[in-house]
Amino acid sequence: MALPGLMRTHHCGELRKEHVGSEVILCGWVNKYRDLGGLHFIDLRDKFGLTQLSFVSFEGNIGLLKKCHLESTIMAKGMVKERPSEATNADMLTGEVEVHVTQLTILSENNIDSIPFLPYGATEASEELKLKYRYLDLRTKRLQDILSLRSKTTFKAREVLNGEGFIEVETPILYKSTPEGARDYLVPSRNYPGSVYALPQSPQTLKQLLMIGGTDKYFQICRCFRDEDFRADRQPEFSQIDIEVSFATQDYIKKLAEKLVINLFGFDDDFEVPRMSFDEAMRRYGSDKPDVRFGLEHQIVTEYFKESDFKVFSGPANNDGMIKAIFVEEKCGDMSRKELDALTEVVKPHGGKGVAFFKVKDGTPSGGVSKFINEDILTKLGRENGIWLFCADNDQDVVHSSADALRRHLGQHFNLIEDAYKFLWVYDFPLLEWSAEEKRYAARHHPFTSPKLNCVADFLNGENLATMPAEAYDLVCNGYEIGGGSIRIYQNHVQSKMFEVLGMSEEEAKYQFGFFLEALKYGVPPHGGIAFGLDRIIMLLAGTDSIRDVIAFPKTTSAADVMAGCPSKPATHQLDDLNMRFKD
Repeated sequence: MALPGLMRTHHCGELRKEHVGSEVILCGWVNKYRDLGGLHFIDLRDKFGLTQLSFVSFEGNIGLLKKCHLESTIMAKGMVKERPSEATNADMLTGEVEVHVTQLTILSENNIDSIPFLPYGATEASEELKLKYRYLDLRTKRLQDILSLRSKTTFKAREVLNGEGFIEVETPILYKSTPEGARDYLVPSRNYPGSVYALPQSPQTLKQLLMIGGTDKYFQICRCFRDEDFRADRQPEFSQIDIEVSFATQDYIKKLAEKLVINLFGFDDDFEVPRMSFDEAMRRYGSDKPDVRFGLEHQIVTEYFKESDFKVFSGPANNDGMIKAIFVEEKCGDMSRKELDALTEVVKPHGGKGVAFFKVKDGTPSGGVSKFINEDILTKLGRENGIWLFCADNDQDVVHSSADALRRHLGQHFNLIEDAYKFLWVYDFPLLEWSAEEKRYAARHHPFTSPKLNCVADFLNGENLATMPAEAYDLVCNGYEIGGGSIRIYQNHVQSKMFEVLGMSEEEAKYQFGFFLEALKYGVPPHGGIAFGLDRIIMLLAGTDSIRDVIAFPKTTSAADVMAGCPSKPATHQLDDLNMRFKD
């Protein structure tokens, strides 16, 4: 039963034939007004649906209806009546009834002459207008449904975690600036001139400190902030389902994650996520977050072309480069020369210089680079009818990335992508990656990720660092990383060694992470965790490819809020309070 005190007795999607004869009060927005030669009707809308209001029994001033402009809010009191059979509307859930209005109140009149767009208008507003007037766009059923979906999803996540004995703990938003990958958003302190807080990129050290503090099983649906370069699928602030567990193995974390996925996506209880090593994912797909809903897997064919007369191939083949091939079977379809030439634009953003190709028909190669394909190479590749496509470069990372982009493009071009959720665990990531620019190692995940447990001795001795695997794992769905985690370093000397390997001096490590290294001295449980990208999960569940759709008040791809007009310049007195000045 609803709590008393609402202005309405029912919402606009609720009334059915069983309500006929009831006196009701409805509130909402004017969605449509019709004057049919003295017969007046209003379609009243709220987030739940539409109800037709009829004014056939209205004894008030009918001229009041002229002020009921579209998107005005009104309150209507009246009797629920059954519509005549010829007037029922099968497209409306309330289409068998209407409300014969006896009292009408205009709660807030819309200025129809200045409204930038009508949420339910015949003309679609531009993306820029929708973002600037987000509150108008939020009135649409699509966005309201997504907000409801997001709310239900977070409830389901809490339901699983509470059932497994987790407790929800809030961690600080104002925290210490620590180097963890992306740039921090900094908040100047008025009370400590010259010093700053940082908005957390994630609660990483905080959740580990909770484990040190004996919390055992922690979770939080938290806000995270990263000042990253602009990307279409990123927002400067986002939400995570953050999880940490003491005395946990990788297997426990993965099983827990799968239980969450079952509840969030509605899978059967026996659902399990397939597992694939990082090396295998890169070999077969060129990506650590592959979309496994379709084939077109990569083949590494470098060795086939060492003796080739085609320098574009023989160069990389003899200089530690790589050549990857993708075969498109004849049954998938053909590509014109124009379409094949256009593939260069697909790989160019990833460093690729072009896509070589040739076709096979009845065992005979033709077109493209076919003149360089001898009998030996053709036998190794195969004589099946179809198209062979190649990415080659001296930089293996460029080849992986280019071939990944090419595969995804071909999957869309040939309509090969299954309409389904396909999950994958990717594990055994490299612990470190070499930064040629800075001439030092960087953490592949973050500096608190443990080396593979059987490699800790080598790590401490500084051996095999370039190829060392980590106790790290990502959960991938449909080409998106929706969760990432690791088993953490829990011993002081191993964490100190990690900071050393990452090029930090002892003094710098103490300044940045002294509080954390101190905590690692006092009896630390082995622990691990995972963080799910809530926004990406909602994106998948909602069937949209825009992360802005699933956030109530998103930023643009350039991290601006065009609705509120921020970031904005502070007032002079605010800068004075903070002892700050901006450069001219």
